[in-house]
Amino acid sequence: MTSPDIQQEIERLGPWFYEFDLGGGRRTTSALPAEVTPIFATRLEMVSRAAEAHFGSRMRAIDCIDVGCHEGFYSLALARQGARRVLGIDVRESNLKKARFVAGVLGLGNVEYRLGNCEGLSAESVGQYDLSLFLGILYHLENPMLCLRNMAAVTKELCIVETQVIDEVRGSTEWGARSWTRDYRGVMALIDESPEHYAQNAETGASPVAMCPSPQALEFMLRQAGFRKTEIVAPPPDAYEQQKRRKRLVCAAYK
Repeated sequence: MTSPDIQQEIERLGPWFYEFDLGGGRRTTSALPAEVTPIFATRLEMVSRAAEAHFGSRMRAIDCIDVGCHEGFYSLALARQGARRVLGIDVRESNLKKARFVAGVLGLGNVEYRLGNCEGLSAESVGQYDLSLFLGILYHLENPMLCLRNMAAVTKELCIVETQVIDEVRGSTEWGARSWTRDYRGVMALIDESPEHYAQNAETGASPVAMCPSPQALEFMLRQAGFRKTEIVAPPPDAYEQQKRRKRLVCAAYK
């Protein structure tokens, strides 16, 4: 594509959620407020740090899957870092068109994109991957436990989950009789995303029903999904404000 062709396609595919540097002074501009866009760099730094700590010199020999890849910001970053193969999955074809366009402009042949929903994800349908990403997705889901089990099924070694979290609630509840009680293992908040969903906001889930976990619930659910160990990744000193305040967490889950 010529430079004018690339610029024309940037404009045709917009508006954009992520900011991509396509070389030659060509960039996409995020439609998000300027005070929110630093979340992208913080998330990428935390994901990269967790992946490199685990894989080390093997980073160029691993296969990766990015579930809920959106416009491909993180899958493209992995491809540019030299991962052997990267697969991006998203529920919206409009997002995948943008991801394929950026991959093409950057000449990345080690990344591909497919339409799919994390609720239907399986090792039979997509295979298994050394590294899996599940970023900014969990708190938009109607069936988060199902999706975490599916992520465990396609993960060989490490799954990195990034999600909004609610404040922790501790306590116990009656469980069949007044004298029988069970302690909470974290809590889930039921969020109504109807206004955004029915306005076809591309950042919502496939349903207007969303479930957001507390930190303890996140780690409990990951272990129940089939991961043997979980670690919360510490944010960098210059982190986006939500990650700095631990209102969003990056969790490394190991098989």
